[in-house]
Parts: sequence; structure tokens; C-alpha cells
Amino acid sequence: MIKNLTLLLFLLLANKSFSQQINDSNNIKIYGKVIDATSNKPLEYATIVLKNSITNKLSGGITGIDGEFNVEAPKGTYEISIEFISFKSKKFPKQTITKDLNLGTIKLSEDTSSLDEIVVVAEKTTVDIRLDKKVFNIGKDLSIRGGNASDVLGNVPSVQVDVEGNVSLRGNENVTILIDGRPSALVGINGADALRQIPAEAIEKVEVITSPSSRYDAEGTAGILNIILRKNKLKGFNGSLQLDLGYPERVGTAFNANWRTEKWNFFTNTGFRYNETPGSSYYDTKYVNPTSENINRIIETRNFDRLGRSIFTSFGAEYYLTKSSSIIGNIIFNGGNDDDVNTNIIDRFEPNGNIKQATKRTEDESEDEERIQYTLDYVNTFDDSGKRLSVNLQYSTEVEDKINFIPEIDVIADFTDEIEEVIESQNEDRALLQIDYVHPVGESIQYEAGYRGNYRDIFNSFFLEQTDFKNNIPTEVLLDNNFNYKEFVNAAYFQYGQKFNNISLLAGLRYEYTSVEIDQANVSVPKKSTYGNLFPTLNLGYEIKDGENMTLGYNRRVRRPRGRSLNPFPSRSSEANIYTGNVDLNPVFTDAVDLGYLKRWEKFTLSTSIYYNISNDSWERIQEDTGETTDNGDPITRRFPVNLSTQERVGFEFTLNYRPFKVWNINSDFNLFNVTTDGDYTNPVTNKTQNFDFQNTAFSLRLNQKITLPGKTDLQINSNYRGASQSAISQTNGIFTMNIAASKDIFNEKASLSLNISDVFNGRRSERTTIIPDFSEQYSEFQWRERQIRVSFVYRFNQKKQKFKGNRDYNGGDNDFEG
Repeated sequence: MIKNLTLLLFLLLANKSFSQQINDSNNIKIYGKVIDATSNKPLEYATIVLKNSITNKLSGGITGIDGEFNVEAPKGTYEISIEFISFKSKKFPKQTITKDLNLGTIKLSEDTSSLDEIVVVAEKTTVDIRLDKKVFNIGKDLSIRGGNASDVLGNVPSVQVDVEGNVSLRGNENVTILIDGRPSALVGINGADALRQIPAEAIEKVEVITSPSSRYDAEGTAGILNIILRKNKLKGFNGSLQLDLGYPERVGTAFNANWRTEKWNFFTNTGFRYNETPGSSYYDTKYVNPTSENINRIIETRNFDRLGRSIFTSFGAEYYLTKSSSIIGNIIFNGGNDDDVNTNIIDRFEPNGNIKQATKRTEDESEDEERIQYTLDYVNTFDDSGKRLSVNLQYSTEVEDKINFIPEIDVIADFTDEIEEVIESQNEDRALLQIDYVHPVGESIQYEAGYRGNYRDIFNSFFLEQTDFKNNIPTEVLLDNNFNYKEFVNAAYFQYGQKFNNISLLAGLRYEYTSVEIDQANVSVPKKSTYGNLFPTLNLGYEIKDGENMTLGYNRRVRRPRGRSLNPFPSRSSEANIYTGNVDLNPVFTDAVDLGYLKRWEKFTLSTSIYYNISNDSWERIQEDTGETTDNGDPITRRFPVNLSTQERVGFEFTLNYRPFKVWNINSDFNLFNVTTDGDYTNPVTNKTQNFDFQNTAFSLRLNQKITLPGKTDLQINSNYRGASQSAISQTNGIFTMNIAASKDIFNEKASLSLNISDVFNGRRSERTTIIPDFSEQYSEFQWRERQIRVSFVYRFNQKKQKFKGNRDYNGGDNDFEG
């Protein structure tokens, strides 16, 4: 069905392209390539400005990652200029153009006299549309200043970050997060926590890849988010220093700098954070039948007092072997220490409403974590045609150690009835080798092939010592567990790209062979499995006319179970609500189709997409009654994942960019999707069957406004609403949040002072109702972080904001072969 749909749409686009050529006979195309005159490397985002000599109207476009551009305009007389920040512009004399014009390869030289006018952070965020991705350049986004990677992703269209820090793309949480195009220890074992350790100032742009080409790993059924860290390459020595203060207590610094000579480029991003993060949760559980202790309602109130300290530093150097080849070495260190005190008050009620028992559990947790990543890259651009070889080596280690001391007090009797001590350690080692080769043929054909070997070794150890003082008789319980997960994925791919007039084609095939070994304590024989799979991809682009195009993508993706999803040892964060992994969990394979449309007007840009995903053997988290109770009489429920259902997801999203006035810029995005799940689960203990068939329609809406006020002051208002959603057993209420930020340039635009209020109304709270048939109904609230206020000061040395020449607000529009 998908193949037939793809063929039909391709024929329709081809037919429309032929008709468009007849209708647009008065249009001409201007194309070429822009490179660095020193290194011969392509210049991405160079601007092509066309000025009509009669109407003075400006139009144009920007170059893609290969430095190529293809601009369409009516026949006429134009002045043409090619511009790139900190480079000398190339101007072509006024000429009358009546047919397609090839400007060839254009070499731009660096303008060393303009170092005091360099722009490191763009004036505003821009969007570049590619065949298989959207590129969001972070720009001068006030609301993330002093924040972290989670705050950055929370402002990217199509992306949602929930109250616990979990990232989703178009409502689907199975998204792969890469750093600089590769898997990274920086998002390691616990992605949500790790993203909070990366300072926002270290991020240059985020690529949202909803239809990945075969160059990328097939992991992630929703798609890929690629975080690109800053690696400035401007000549000379320049950078910025940032200081942050906030409430609840927050202190931070960030230093970004680079120093470039003729043969060397050194760059660094370094930041330190000290912050308090208070939060809370509330659980009200009502049971259908009273427990053995005659309790039918339990209320838990939790308060989280978190104190975190972290340091992030990235240091790298690039050495230019020749004008067309270089070696880049980079070391990233991320270390942190957390001291958290979490209080959990549990009240248990009899059927008549009287309190039966009250306990207070205090978790005093200390956590140390350390991540180190070493990267070595070799890049060789053989000639001006774009023929390129790149080799990437990466090795990383991650260590997390936790010690948790948990005394429990019987509030009514006023004595300590239980003490737990938990020691937990998680280690991960990664190694990666990636080779990519690009070979263009002529002006319109490009071949690409490559290999990636990715190795992961994750080890988790857990030790619990519990002393129970009930009935004045100390009783000790000792539990320990070791779990080791090893994974080796070998992948090879080939893809072919070609341009047919207004149509661009990028087709590829990827093969991945996966080997997994799981070693569980107290299990004599490790579990081993191997499997190989093919992942076809197809991306089509059709340029209807200048500023208007359509894209169509198909790809096959996989979701592999790892770590916590496989570890069968029960969690101990709660006595009554435990989570276990499933060592027999299988991968989930997804077929995805995406149809996109982009249209630009003078002050208005619209980008829309319709998408469809279907997954077989999809995971569902079962929550069931174990039939057991704690020593306090609380019923014990267990959550665990199983391959259960077939899931279909269909959705529609659009992104708007509107600039009604020069001083007012509006960005908005809307995502509406429907999920249909089909599956049944039978409890082996009770032999009861639970139906997981359900349909869920949900939406999210984001509105960002930036207003330039007198006195070189900017105001930014970000509003975000995530609509209500449901699953087979739960209903989640909608969430509305608003962030407000203001910034003023001082010291002759060499510095900026900004104020940021995150979650103005303190309403970023998850509210959910969960029903287990014939067992319980639970209402819960969870707020990971309360409202925060931050003040930031940024000083730029050897830099000054530059007013752009001409009209640079083209937001991309080129359709290249880059994956």
C-alpha cells in the first residue's frame, strides 16, 4: 500500500512539474555554489540577494550544506550579491537575465577588517527546510538564556518536553537524540537528566528529522533530534562570557570562545551550574475492595528538594592539513553532584473515612555522575564538485553512583519503624566508528555510501539493606542485583540522489545487524540474540515555484529495548508501586509516511505536514494487581512493558512565521494527531483479560512572540498548551505554560542584560487519572520544577552585533541531497 501511494504521488508531482514548466515560462533560475576561498569547503547559509533594478524588490535564497543554491525569479534586470557573515561579499554587475544562469563556483574570502562586527548569535531564530529535515537555528532566543538543552528543545516546533523532562516529537516519545550527528554519552543512560546538564549557550542549532535518510541510524520511530554544539570558526580570537542568577537559588556561568589562525582553530564551551529545583507530587488512590488491613484509600504527598551542581566543558581543535582536508579533535566533560531530600507523607484511610495509619518516608539521596567523550574526525573535500570523505571515531564513558538513606516514621505512634539504605551504580561505555563517502556526478546526481559500527556496554548494580523495627523485633532484608547489557550494531547504507528540473529525489537502503547479550545476576546462562533488518528510505521534493515546495518521505524505523526496559529486577522508589523490565521484550518496527508543504509570502511563512505511522508489536506498559501487600498493608501494583498491540498514528501539523511589523515577529506551531491501539492482555495470576483497544486524539499549540521596544530592548513571550490525552487505562489533563523574557543591549551593544520568568503561572503540572478495572482508581499530580526567575548578563569580546545587509530572512528553501 505504501509503495503504491509513493509511486502515485511521485507521478502526480512529475505531471505537475511538467505543467508548471509551461506556466512558468517567464521565470528563470540562477544557480551555483559558494565555497571558502581558503579551505575550499562549502559555505552553508550563505545568502544570495537579487535586487530588481526596476522595482527595487529584493528576493533570493540561501545555500545548503553543500554550498549549492538554486533560486527562481521572473525574467528581468538584476543586481546579484553573494554574502556570508564575516566574509567579503561578491557582487555581480547589473545584467538583464532572460534564461537560466549558472554562476559557477563562487569563492568568498574572510573579511579580517570586520572582526569587531562579527555575529556569533543570530538576531532571530531561522528555519531551513530540507528534503528530510528542518533546521532550527537557535538564534537570540531570550527564553532559554541561562537554561539547558531541555529548555532549548521545549522551544523547537514539533517538539514537546513534559514536566518530567521526557522529550517527544509530534506526540511520540520514541525519538532518538543525537549530538553532532552521532549517539553520545551526553544523553546517556537517563536522557531527561542528562539533557538538563547541557547549557543552552553551548547549542548552535537543532535539526528536526521526521523523515531520516538512510545515512542516519534507524533507531527512533518518531524520528531524530540532532543537537549541534557550537564550534565557531571565525578568524582571530573572539567569544562571550555569561553570568546567571536565579530564584529558586541558581548561579551559573558560561564561556564560549574560539581562536583561529591560518592552520589551527581552537574552540571551547564551558559552563557551571548551581541550582535548587523544588517540586512536588500528589497521589490519591481509592481501592474497589478494602485491603486486609481494612484500608480502602491511600493519599501520598511528596515534596522534592533538589540541589544540583554541574560543570560542562567542551574543548576542541581543528587542524587544516590542506585547503580541502582537516582533522578535528574534541573532548567533552560533564560532571555533576546532586544532594536531594525528598519527603513522602502517606495517609491510609478506613472505609468510614477515619485515618488508620500515617507514615513519613524521607529519602536522603546523594548522586555523583561523570561523562567523558573523546571524538576524532577527519574530513577531506576532494574538489569543488562536493566529493567528500569523512571518518569519525568516538569513545565515551559514563558513571552514575547513588546512595539513598530512607528512614520511615510511624507518625501516629511516633517511632521509626523501618530504615532502608540503597546503593546503586550505573556505568556505560560506548565506541563508534563511522565512515561516509559522497560522490557527485555532474550537477544533478549524487551517490553516497557509508558504514557505522556502534558498541554499547551498560552495567547496573543495586544493593538494598532494609531493617524493619515493627513489633520491636529488628528484621533485616538484603537484596542485590547486577545487570549487564551489551549491544553491537553494524550498519551499512547506500543512497542515490538526483534532481529532475523542479523535482529532487533521495532514495536509500540501510542494513543493520544487531547483536545483544544480557547477563542477569542469579541467571546461569546469559540471554543472547541477533537479528538483521533492511530499512528503505525515500524522500521526494517538488519546487512548485520560488518560495513554494512540497516534500514526500517514507522510511522504516526501529525501537530497540534497552536497560531499564529489560532489567527484571523491581524498582524500589516505592514499596506499593514497583516497575520491572521484561527480558523477553522484542524490538518494534515502524513504517512512516510524511507529506509536507511550504509556502512563503512577503511577511508570512507557512509549513505544513501530514504524517502516518504504523507499528507492529508495539510496547504497552501494563499496570496490574500483584495480589500482594506491603508490611503496611498497601496493595502492591506492578508496571512492566510487553509487546502487545498494533498502533497507528496519523497527524497534521503546521508552523507559521508572521512578521506584521519590523518590530514584531510571531512564530506558532500546531500539532493534531490521533492514535489507535489494538491489543489484549491476560493477567497470568488472576486470569483476567484487559482490553487495550483505544483511540486518542490530542493536540499541542505553541505561540512565540518577540517585540522590539525602544531603547534597544527586546520582549519575548512564549505560550504553550498541551491538550488532554488518554491511554487504555489513564486520562491526562491539558497543561498551559507561559514564559516571559526581556533583554536590553548595553555598553554600545557589546553586552546584554536579560530577565527570564519560566512558567509564569506556576502551572506546569501533570494531572492524571488512572483506572485499573476491578482494583483501583488513582488521581495524581506531578510538578518536577516550580516557577523560576533568572537574570543573565552576557558580554561579547571582539564582537559586535552586525546589521544584516539586504534581506536575509529567507529561512532556507533549498532542497539538497544532504541527509
